[in-house]
Amino acid sequence: MITKNVWGANFSVIKHLTILPALEAINLGGGAAVNLVTGTGLVESGFVHDRQINGPALGWFQMEPRTHDDIWLNFLHYRSDLANRILSVSSLTGIPEAENLLQNKAYSVCMCRVQYLRTPEPLPSATDAAALSAYHKQHYNTVLGQANAAANTALFQQAIKA
Repeated sequence: MITKNVWGANFSVIKHLTILPALEAINLGGGAAVNLVTGTGLVESGFVHDRQINGPALGWFQMEPRTHDDIWLNFLHYRSDLANRILSVSSLTGIPEAENLLQNKAYSVCMCRVQYLRTPEPLPSATDAAALSAYHKQHYNTVLGQANAAANTALFQQAIKA
């Protein structure tokens, strides 16, 4: 079964030709990571919207510029090897502006994964859609966010099957 969004984007193509190679290039791949990032894109934007309506969030993964900048200042600043791998796979230099999340899909994938990397809790099983959805809610969307882990489980199941 080929799963597509309303604009015809094939989630399997996005997962296998964009997300998987970007995560492998920064040595943060694996089934759980790939499915978590794919599911996050499905929940946050459906791989359609690059800008939040009436809000600051950017890219497939709807990362806010404040979060982006905090990752660089308080996490990647102390992990130069990872920072350099992200810059390399994204063809960027220096400390990138958050606006790169809009058009540079590899960069957007990497930053989504790094946001999850900041939590000490291990990733859930690659094939447990409910656990992936709950992990997204707790560590990416936050308690104050609009995501609903139970309602989004089906989207993480799509990510697993893509």
